[in-house]
Amino acid sequence: MSNVTSKLELRGGRQEVAADEAFAIIVEIFRRLGCADDVSRTITEHLIEANLCGVESHGVMRVMQYAERMRNGSMRVDVLPQARTTETGVTEVDGGMGNGIPAMKLAYETAVSLTGSNGLAAVSVLNTGHTGRHGAFAEHAAEKGFLTICTGGGNHRVHGMVAPYGGARGMLPTNPWCIGIPGGDRGPVVMDFATGVIAGGWLYAARSAGALVPEGCVIDRNGDPTRDPEDYFNGGAILPMGGHKGYALSLMAELIGEAMLGPSSPECNWFVLAVDTQRFRQPGALQAAAEDLLSDLRNCPPARGFDRVEIPGEREREQRRRSNGVIAVPTETWRQVLALASQLEEGSAQ
Repeated sequence: MSNVTSKLELRGGRQEVAADEAFAIIVEIFRRLGCADDVSRTITEHLIEANLCGVESHGVMRVMQYAERMRNGSMRVDVLPQARTTETGVTEVDGGMGNGIPAMKLAYETAVSLTGSNGLAAVSVLNTGHTGRHGAFAEHAAEKGFLTICTGGGNHRVHGMVAPYGGARGMLPTNPWCIGIPGGDRGPVVMDFATGVIAGGWLYAARSAGALVPEGCVIDRNGDPTRDPEDYFNGGAILPMGGHKGYALSLMAELIGEAMLGPSSPECNWFVLAVDTQRFRQPGALQAAAEDLLSDLRNCPPARGFDRVEIPGEREREQRRRSNGVIAVPTETWRQVLALASQLEEGSAQ
């Protein structure tokens, strides 16, 4: 079994699946659910890439969640994201209430393309479902020489997942922040995290796989600590990352997402800022300076319990190389994916 980095303590095993095999099965699931071919491919490629990079919370386990929402109509399948410019000169991507991965991909591409004469562009993303692993989009932009900053929030009364610092009830979404910048010799540096101690996706992944989550992440409906994901789904909450600091970051994201960008539906509104780093420094000079800093950090003596100091974004790329085109999915999760594929195939044959 390949080495898998995961926050889950599985009660069962894992199933190794070739990425190509997984792609063929999952892309057909989304096609049979009614998605256009390019949308199906974009979503599937993104989910499998997340697994290859070791970000299980945003990988194949999302198939079941997306399928449920597509079937009940809360995530439309008959739409494509559209970029437009408003009367006030703001560029926004409208997801049309569909899956958010194609919308976020378009938002990053649009922001980068609009940097133009002043080297700076901002794009909002509205009316979209779950937007996937933002680090993937930020890494691609950084490889082209762009600094990107992305955050979002909104709809906290519907998606109250994270307790505010000092609180015992979920009041805010997980409101991620993602920053990517060209790095040194080993590629971009990418910071991508939710403002809760754990991303909501890990709870869905744990529930799907029949697993426990790490200690110190979740409280139950009475405010007591728990490792059982069902306690979260039964009225519990995620704790804020870093206490008051994570709470403050989440609050800022919520204000940007809803107070500035407007009411959000079905999930969050997003704000993507792109900066052409070549306006400040030539690529070679930036890479050399970044590598000088990053190598110093890598050479820092590790603390007790650690093997080394890591650079954000490098672990995912290393995991992708080690994966060698094979994903290791919790056995129960893969069973559910295969069952869904079989069910949809039987339904289309009737």
